[in-house]
Amino acid sequence: MMNLIFASLQNRIKAAVIDGVLLIVMMYSAAEILKYFDDVPPALRMYLFIFLFILYEPLMVSIFGFTAGHYYSDIKVKKENNHDKNIMFPLALIRFILKFFLGWISLLTVTGTEKKQAIHDKVVNSVVLTD
Repeated sequence: MMNLIFASLQNRIKAAVIDGVLLIVMMYSAAEILKYFDDVPPALRMYLFIFLFILYEPLMVSIFGFTAGHYYSDIKVKKENNHDKNIMFPLALIRFILKFFLGWISLLTVTGTEKKQAIHDKVVNSVVLTD
């Protein structure tokens, strides 16, 4: 069995900051691009921003096992009982929603568990590993 290294709180915070900056850049870029089109329906703007904000992390985590922030922080999200598999999209979405609503409280619980799991990781049975 391979020796697993669970991601530190510092690496997880670094990844969250990188993803936050990236999301701001993507949202700003989308707004700037939409300025060049006439009569863009407000609903399209709303759906685009919802897609970027709400679906970015769950899609990336379920498809690749990491977001851009995770990638540059050398961490990845995997199933707790099968470290070779990514978590499924519905679980990644629940994980993101919990992380969003619990905020720093969830992240600060990382240091209290053997596998360095935040509340949102424990609920969906995921772990965050470092390369």
